[in-house]
Amino acid sequence: MGILDERGFLYVLADLLSIVTIASCLISKVPQIQTVRRLQSATGLSVNGLLMELASYTVTMLYNFTNGYAFLSYLEYPILLVQEYVLVYFVLKYSSMLGQRAYMWAGVYGVLFFGFATGLIPSSVLMMLVPFTTPVGATSKVMQLIAILRSKDSASVSLITWAISAFTNSTRIYTIMLDSGDRMLLANFGVSTILSSSVLLAAWYYKKPKKE
Repeated sequence: MGILDERGFLYVLADLLSIVTIASCLISKVPQIQTVRRLQSATGLSVNGLLMELASYTVTMLYNFTNGYAFLSYLEYPILLVQEYVLVYFVLKYSSMLGQRAYMWAGVYGVLFFGFATGLIPSSVLMMLVPFTTPVGATSKVMQLIAILRSKDSASVSLITWAISAFTNSTRIYTIMLDSGDRMLLANFGVSTILSSSVLLAAWYYKKPKKE
């Protein structure tokens, strides 16, 4: 067997990285959720940025699902989505934006999600949306980066969350190259790795030491 054989070392490594990525994503957003709940404040977090990130996660997951890609190559997305729902809920709550309008849009989101997942809405629509996940996901991270740079205070930003984000995005570049080689997904994760790392560095730089 050659090293590039189906059961070769590179593929075993890809599977191991997928498992580590999925395990990391189990707690990816938890530190940020805990921070928002502890402070009972969403100051420094961009609502629009979070909603854009939610949209990007949703389209990417549905695209992988409807194309029948290996489940391990995108299993982190269902996990991230559940955490993102919780984070968005608390950010809206502490931003006094959790009203009838928010529930209405949540209902619209649910209907569209169900339509794509069951095939009621043609997968060709997803094909048109996927190219936008990179700029949308990138914009959400740029908005968070700008918020940190403007306030020069990252007290409400979790370093752990962004470190996990940078790590998992980078590992997905490798696993996707071996699994599908999908250029749109590779571009998405490449840009996400760079921006997540940038937010992590900015948050670390402006993190104020705890008072004794």
